[in-house]
Amino acid sequence: MKNLSAFLLLVLLMTVGLAKAGPGDQQKLTSRATALTRQMARVTPLNEGQYVKVRQLNLRLLGEVQALQTRFANDAATLDQQMAEVQARYEWDLATILWPRQMVAYTQAKADLMAFGSR
Repeated sequence: MKNLSAFLLLVLLMTVGLAKAGPGDQQKLTSRATALTRQMARVTPLNEGQYVKVRQLNLRLLGEVQALQTRFANDAATLDQQMAEVQARYEWDLATILWPRQMVAYTQAKADLMAFGSR
């Protein structure tokens, strides 16, 4: 549950700017995905191939999150459930891209974010 809260906080922080943008604003989504990938690359050094794949995965994540926020804006329980499913899919796909030590670094960074948010 704590990991879900940390993930939702992270996604919320990343998508605050997206809520102001129109649904067709692909450029904004692309720049957010690039920024998120750069942040992840600082924590888990990525090679070029991994960087491209993680960026594509982040672009898909942000698009799905934006669509869910629009679709379930009036149903918080369903939104939480759908976001949890998106998170699980994202982390599963991420684990296929990252090496085990990189995945550990990602998980630790996520845990550190959660600890920072609870202070």
